[in-house]
Amino acid sequence: MKVILLQDVKGTGKKGEIKNVSDGYARNFLIGKGLAAEATAANINKLEGQKASEQHKIDVAKQEAETQAAKISGKTVVVKAKAGQGGKLFGAVTLGNVADAISEQFGFAVDKRKLSTGSEMKNAGDYTAEAKLYAGITAQFTVSVVPDNA
Repeated sequence: MKVILLQDVKGTGKKGEIKNVSDGYARNFLIGKGLAAEATAANINKLEGQKASEQHKIDVAKQEAETQAAKISGKTVVVKAKAGQGGKLFGAVTLGNVADAISEQFGFAVDKRKLSTGSEMKNAGDYTAEAKLYAGITAQFTVSVVPDNA
């Protein structure tokens, strides 16, 4: 009997695969426990629609990440921070501050966990940073820390 797996089943296959299994195993275990559905024409069409929808979502997310990378790559993000004499900051500029500045200056949000810098930003000056926007899509940019003594 042909079945469509609704969940990963150890020793049988992964979710979304169409497998040919024995009738008893299919009826008593897989379908009985809700792990699979019989591979009828309607169920196969539904599965293909779901796969196409998932692929479309992936393509849209990848395109959006490429657009964001093009906007920020090679640019400078300015972050203002309170500083004392000599440009030494009171505290440090965090990746959360950088993410907020990107959102404010470029109009899109970046998760602070996807940002990285080579060093801590405890003094005024320029720092190189990297944003990992999607699998294989990264953007290099400069963070300019400016003293804000207002």
